[in-house]
Amino acid sequence: MKRSFLTVTAVLALAAAAIPVLAQETPPPRFEERVDVTEVLLDVLVTDRDNNVIIGLKPEDFVVEEDGKAVPVRDVTFYSNRRYLGNAEAAAAQGIKLNEVQEDRYFILFFYDQQTANFEAPGLMARQMEAAREARRWVREERLPNDWVAVVSYDHKLKVQQDFTRKEADLLRAVDGASQGRDPGGNWPSRAADDKGPSLLARLPRGNQLRDQTATIYDGIETLAEAAGAVRGRKNMILFTIGFGTINSFGQYIPDPRYYPDMQQALNDNNVAVYTVDLVPTGTDHTMSSAMNQLALDTGGRYYFNFTSFITPLRQLAEDNNGYYLLAYESRHPQGETGYTEVTVKTKNPDFRVRAREGYLFGEEVAAK
Repeated sequence: MKRSFLTVTAVLALAAAAIPVLAQETPPPRFEERVDVTEVLLDVLVTDRDNNVIIGLKPEDFVVEEDGKAVPVRDVTFYSNRRYLGNAEAAAAQGIKLNEVQEDRYFILFFYDQQTANFEAPGLMARQMEAAREARRWVREERLPNDWVAVVSYDHKLKVQQDFTRKEADLLRAVDGASQGRDPGGNWPSRAADDKGPSLLARLPRGNQLRDQTATIYDGIETLAEAAGAVRGRKNMILFTIGFGTINSFGQYIPDPRYYPDMQQALNDNNVAVYTVDLVPTGTDHTMSSAMNQLALDTGGRYYFNFTSFITPLRQLAEDNNGYYLLAYESRHPQGETGYTEVTVKTKNPDFRVRAREGYLFGEEVAAK
């Protein structure tokens, strides 16, 4: 999001009153309202019912609302990880705006090791190992040349097994480390990457502070989202888990009000979509499936369950991210205020499926980050 500032001055004229004129007239009062004008950029995935990416949409095809109020979409650009072959002239003739530069994609493989976190689930260890095995297969066979991938894990703290890289050997080694519970150590300066590519470690807390600031899974995800915010574009977090959250007296999942809102807002504000991949065996109903589904929906991702192989969701989410729209519009907030704005995005065609983040943080403190 780009932020600029606009001062709106309203001058109220005072009617002349039948009173004596003073030696020096007092000028009429001026009332000022200072407003922050924010250029909001939303990345939006649009697919049909078979998850095929829809292209050719224009600003008038989208309906965007902030806190329930419609806002006009100023600009729409379609980005793709593959060049738009052969149809650029036809698209331009139809007024369709395309970015023909091959777009990089960003994936974060996140393994939540709940076996060591005292979670009891039959066959959990075997499922975690199977997920790691298929993740290695995806790295070898499915990953595209312009894909950046990072590998992280969590047990009682956040562990960055591998920062963003395109090097296959490093990624395979990192997935092995995540599946084995390896601790690569804190984020010390010696771990800084030599190249100037995208980085999580560059913005994560240093040394033991990384451990201290990620004492809960919520803290771990929130901290990771904030670190990913400096990386331009949509980041896709692939979270292998059996779910987490609070169960009420009726045995139903409820978002933990102490942690969930801040985590969700951090994910949305930093363009991180969460794709939750269920580690519970196929065909098993469990309470935390609601938690996994909500986290995916709240961040513009997707919840995967009831699949025969972990390679299936990995392939599907990669296909989902073959192309996306970047929507631009202006939003106004009183100057000096900070907060969180809820956003909903739809298309006028009800048959299309839309996934987008559900809000963003605003205010001078956020702009100064």
